[in-house]
Amino acid sequence: MFRHRAIIATILTAAACGSALANERLQVSVDHARILKIDRPAASVIIGNPSIVDITVHDSRTLVLTGRSYGITNLVVLDGDGASILDEEVAVHAFEKSTVRIYRQAERTTFACLPTCEPTVTIGDTSEAFANAAGQFNTRQTISAGPEK
Repeated sequence: MFRHRAIIATILTAAACGSALANERLQVSVDHARILKIDRPAASVIIGNPSIVDITVHDSRTLVLTGRSYGITNLVVLDGDGASILDEEVAVHAFEKSTVRIYRQAERTTFACLPTCEPTVTIGDTSEAFANAAGQFNTRQTISAGPEK
């Protein structure tokens, strides 16, 4: 019993530290975009781990961050002289608005509910739920595209 309390206390402490640091990071949700305006033109844009967040340069002062997977990475933006315009951590987190997560012990399945609940492809779900939703999505996309010419 004591061991479980110690584990829970450790998780809660980590969560509290994480939420305090979260205010110091750029935040974006998985599969969502965020506009980032910078004060002078960018010449180079570097992402520490592009599998966590992707970036598109809209124009020299407007960047679009897109969350790809959960995690924390960094973003560095340099001007034409190589001086740092921005050097920040980026945290990508789950988007939970209008979703329902069903847990069966350690297994999870996620549904998007707008207002009817439908299965959705969500990182962290069981392999079976993820594969089923992804397979159905891909089949639907193939059918929608029609026959190849």
